[in-house]
Amino acid sequence: MIPVSFLKDRAVALFGLGGSGLVTARALLAGGAAVTAWDDSPVSVEKGAAEGIPTGDLRAADWSRFAALVLAPGVPLTHPEPHWTVKMALQAGVQIIGDIELFCRERRRVSPRSPLAAITGTNGKSTTTALLAHLMSAGGRDAEIGGNFGPAILGLSPPAPGRVHVIECSSYQIDLAPSLDPSVGILLNLSPDHIDRHGSMEHYAQVKERLIAGVEAGGTAVVGVDDDWSRAIADRAEARGTRVVRISVQQKLADGVFLDGTDLVESVRGERKFSFPLKGIGSLRGAHNAQNAAAAYASARALGLAPEAIAAGMASFPGLAHRMEQVRTLGKVLFVNDSKATNADAAERALTSFEDIFWIAGGKPKEGGIAPLKPFFPRVRKAYLIGVAAEAFAATLGDDVPHEICGTLDVAVARAAEDAAKMTADAAATSRLQAAATRLQTAAVVLLSPACASFDQYRNFEVRGDAFRALVKALPEV
Repeated sequence: MIPVSFLKDRAVALFGLGGSGLVTARALLAGGAAVTAWDDSPVSVEKGAAEGIPTGDLRAADWSRFAALVLAPGVPLTHPEPHWTVKMALQAGVQIIGDIELFCRERRRVSPRSPLAAITGTNGKSTTTALLAHLMSAGGRDAEIGGNFGPAILGLSPPAPGRVHVIECSSYQIDLAPSLDPSVGILLNLSPDHIDRHGSMEHYAQVKERLIAGVEAGGTAVVGVDDDWSRAIADRAEARGTRVVRISVQQKLADGVFLDGTDLVESVRGERKFSFPLKGIGSLRGAHNAQNAAAAYASARALGLAPEAIAAGMASFPGLAHRMEQVRTLGKVLFVNDSKATNADAAERALTSFEDIFWIAGGKPKEGGIAPLKPFFPRVRKAYLIGVAAEAFAATLGDDVPHEICGTLDVAVARAAEDAAKMTADAAATSRLQAAATRLQTAAVVLLSPACASFDQYRNFEVRGDAFRALVKALPEV
């Protein structure tokens, strides 16, 4: 745990007693703060009190005595409407911050030069965070991983000169971290997401840019330049004098890290300094993972690892659950759990990674549905639709893709497995399949990449992915 000592003997309001909120409350108490914690859920308040956290209804509190409101990142700050605690804090002139901000202030207090890598972007954050932490550990460094992915940040070991913290930051967390100042700031990409929370794409991008704008003096910004929003952010950072390393999987760069065929290349002033193949690393399959690899490579270099050590670490990366996770192969059918793909942009990354796909999609739909994925429909042999989005997705697929509405995941897995096994064994239908098998070493892929949130049927995407994995492992051997 990281005691938050800079608020010692100060009164602090805390709202949100979920997992990270409980950790934050303990860290504040360990540092000597006088905490009053609350939540809109009576069950959460009761749980916090049972764990020894001082609770009190913040509606009845004297806000003039609070030094800060520490807000859980899931609580609305601005859109669609500020939470009632936010309104009370603003009226009282109380600063509103989150756990990432507490970490940053404590880091500056106890170990200001300890390395901090902060990762954000619309897609790929978790894989890049895990990959960078893996590279640092494989390279012999003491690496702590947390934030939006993994443990809550204040539950990690404290900052120290020889320890690097690798932290995933959501836009919600950045919004509550006004002095976020990483040694290495990573922005992977930007596309529309969480607009209901930020009000517009412009505001969403502005929040993300704060992570890059806050890179400490002498630090490095690693920015993907394959979308217009991020490219502009990289240009602005460089104009301010920040060292910027650009990454791309769509173009060769004179300066930066880019994908050339299946090789990752580091280039400096037009000279190729180092390159190595990504082909054969199953955990980094696809162009989207090449972007994650490029970002992790550039960041590890900025943190002092040698290129050869990074390449070796890439080869041993096990990958993440629910992110293009290879669950099982039955006969020539590969089953892939990509439950983390909760929007069309994320699902696109999976669809571009395979050729002959038996696609399980659906759930609670997001704006735009799967219409943006139409260019990839020729890769889909058949779709199996689940959840609230099933009817709408069926209408979008129309006559372009054979499909059936399965409703639930168990039905979809059973039908997809049956069809994939049958079609791969059908010699009369393998002309297209054989070409794909030559490249992918499998004749078909049953892919769970829902392009939807899970909340209509599952508590979160992890539970949905766990259910898929269990269903696949229960299938009989071929």
